[in-house]
Amino acid sequence: MNAPIIAGCSDGSCVIWDFETRGIAKELKDRDCSAAITSVCWSKYGHRILVSAADKSLTLWDVVSGQKVTRIILQQTPLQARLHPGSSMPSVCLACPLSSAPVIVDFSTGDTTALPVTVPDMGNGVAPPSRNKFPDGAPYTLTAACFNKNGDLVYVGNSKGEILIIDHKNVKVLAMVPISSGAVVKNIVFSRNGQHLLTNSSDRIIRIYENILPLKDGLGALHDLNKIIKEEDTLENLKAVGSKCLVLFREFQDSITKTHWKAPCFSGDGEWVISASASKGEHKIYIWDRAGHLVKILEGPKEQLIDLAWHPVHPIIVSVSLTGLVYIWAKDYTENWSAFAPDFKELEENEEYVEREDEFDLVPETEKVKESDINEDDEVDIVTVEKGPFSDSDMSQDELCFLPATPCPDDPQQQDKCVGSSSKLIDSNHSGSPLSEENGQNGQNGQAAHNASSPLEEDTAGGNQLKRKRKLSEKGLELQAEKVRKPMKPLKSTGRLSKTKNKSVVDQDSGNGLYADDGSDDY
Repeated sequence: MNAPIIAGCSDGSCVIWDFETRGIAKELKDRDCSAAITSVCWSKYGHRILVSAADKSLTLWDVVSGQKVTRIILQQTPLQARLHPGSSMPSVCLACPLSSAPVIVDFSTGDTTALPVTVPDMGNGVAPPSRNKFPDGAPYTLTAACFNKNGDLVYVGNSKGEILIIDHKNVKVLAMVPISSGAVVKNIVFSRNGQHLLTNSSDRIIRIYENILPLKDGLGALHDLNKIIKEEDTLENLKAVGSKCLVLFREFQDSITKTHWKAPCFSGDGEWVISASASKGEHKIYIWDRAGHLVKILEGPKEQLIDLAWHPVHPIIVSVSLTGLVYIWAKDYTENWSAFAPDFKELEENEEYVEREDEFDLVPETEKVKESDINEDDEVDIVTVEKGPFSDSDMSQDELCFLPATPCPDDPQQQDKCVGSSSKLIDSNHSGSPLSEENGQNGQNGQAAHNASSPLEEDTAGGNQLKRKRKLSEKGLELQAEKVRKPMKPLKSTGRLSKTKNKSVVDQDSGNGLYADDGSDDY
């Protein structure tokens, strides 16, 4: 898959760019939405796109047809929205509003379900939803949340420094993982393979957790753990179950500059971690390997960075600045011809080479022709598209590989203008040519002279229109003027031709678009 990239604009539209053609493949515009786009999300197979806007709307689009599937208005502005990752045509999404708890939105019914963001000290682990503020007393704090790979669990990071694992269908907290510092969780995201979880906290530390739960049926595994682990205190029971779900793997921080991080994410294969500096007027991207070593710092223009994304397959990073520009970062490859030919050797300086006796023979004696095991008569399949190494299509449905191009019809007014300008150009070329000057001098006499040509000239005159008209040289112009002043002399009875003058006449007539025969007059 060439993995087209989608970007939301401030006017409410979304633009899809194609990496293969490096052009705009499609533009999605909703007439009912003119507010700025806050987030965009692809579905698992690339056939759907979820768009959240500042007018509190969630819009689901069909990518191929470019038609709007459905649109829902929330009570609060969603700053982030994610589609259910386990469905081919998802009808459920997770939205994180600015001033309320994360909600599960069902597009088929239009229902919204608020998720708990804290664990009460007493009770069964179910937190009552709050309309105006969170139960933990943070009224205007964005709570980070994300689905796991299968989509049966939701991981929520709250302002108390806790990671809650929630059964979103039953709206119940099944496990809790406390963060050591207790800092507010600003971002939480899973790797593409679902094996690692990343959190970004206000203590300026990015933490990587290893997911111990199975990738499929993680909900069933959690229920089994709750049956095995039975503590008297509900809070301690949730912590004990949480310790069997996530294990701290690595921490990333800048101990010197104490930088706040923004928009962290994994690479497509999960081996790299990137994050941006949250400082204003700074466009820096930090790249770590999963072992915790800082590998590279990418420095861009002096513009604040607001979002980051990593290509699902290729080593390509896309960053968005506060000014609305999208920057694409790619690896600078150096040519290595030995990768294509193992016997290729790069030379640092010129060396004298002595060729073998049979080096350029059709059948070298030193090499034996090996018979190929490949059947050359077999048909080659050029239609089937192989799945990528990190393809999302682990089920029957194929992912979206390309967007069909929509041809733009030509404007007939533009064509009329082109025809008119071309005809004017032809007229101007004819009016300024030496032929027009000659015809103006000779008048009807010159036209009659051409019509009285020999039969050979008449036969060849029809094909002369296809010949390219050549501009005469200075000598040709002089001969042409001399021909006008002096009358043509008849040839002698012997029929002998003056080869030199006849040649000049041929050149002259050829320049005028006519051929001369052997019976031409001499002068």
